[in-house]
Amino acid sequence: MNRVALITGINGQDGYYLSRFLKSKNYEVHGITSCSKPGIGEPPKNCHYCDFAEGSNLNKIINEVQPDEVYHLAAQSHVRLSFDLPVYTAEVTGVGTLRLLEALRYYEEQSQKKVRFYQASSSEMFGKVVESPQSETTPFHPRSPYACAKVFSYWQTINYRESYGMFACNGILFNHESPRRGEAFVTRKITKAVARIKLGMQDKLFLGNIDAKRDWGFAGDYVEAMWLILQQDQPDDFVIGTGETHSVREFLEAAFNAVDLDWKKYVEIDPQYYRPAEVELLCADPSKAREKLNWKTKVSFEELAQLMVEADMKLTQQEKILGDATS
Repeated sequence: MNRVALITGINGQDGYYLSRFLKSKNYEVHGITSCSKPGIGEPPKNCHYCDFAEGSNLNKIINEVQPDEVYHLAAQSHVRLSFDLPVYTAEVTGVGTLRLLEALRYYEEQSQKKVRFYQASSSEMFGKVVESPQSETTPFHPRSPYACAKVFSYWQTINYRESYGMFACNGILFNHESPRRGEAFVTRKITKAVARIKLGMQDKLFLGNIDAKRDWGFAGDYVEAMWLILQQDQPDDFVIGTGETHSVREFLEAAFNAVDLDWKKYVEIDPQYYRPAEVELLCADPSKAREKLNWKTKVSFEELAQLMVEADMKLTQQEKILGDATS
């Protein structure tokens, strides 16, 4: 019998790549998505609707699906937006995780079935870093409502593991991108603008702090790490990243170079895109994941920028053709 996986936030970037990966492993995949927004991709066949701001039907969904593994990816995950919607972010990204853990605890008690739980934790929890690179033992100093909510979820996951013996794990994922990244995120904002500028549909790109440094990888690589975390003999927490740091400025250069343009001619800094509290530097120490999971990234920083630009060039060319046809 095939194992059953339940993915929350399945129509986001990570949900898309994780569902494809699990199906390649012959899982029966179910997803939870919010009915309030369509997300990035089409909802899968086995799709269930739940708003994690209240979560009233979580018990019903879990009883119906009877999952072997649960991957909790759902969140209000945009850092800048979390400053505008701090209470909503705390409810969905923080308390939403607690609602799911409690529903799983109740299900395990009633069914006598053990469920493996993955919590999508974030490198943003490190925030104002006290050491670099950041490992599983680095203290947290969150610098946004989003990061604070993720810290809450991280410790609730550990609390349920230690209090109730649940197989509950955290994957502390550093920035991971793809052509399916939401357009509000800086990497996708850049690659979409590159395509539009190259095709004469846009003149300028406005950004905030381009000196911020991040550890960027490909989302398709990172979902394999999520799966590997739940295949271990004992539940544990892992930092997942490349171990390399690049600035937004470097991503700009790589993305514009992909279409033979000089980014300095097209990019302008706009203070409205600065965060109230900035996270200047994030860099992973993924040595534990390499040793215990035998995991490492396959797509390089330059390859990531290239594949995102290529995908957005195709999309934008289609958009231009449709626009010309209707004008």
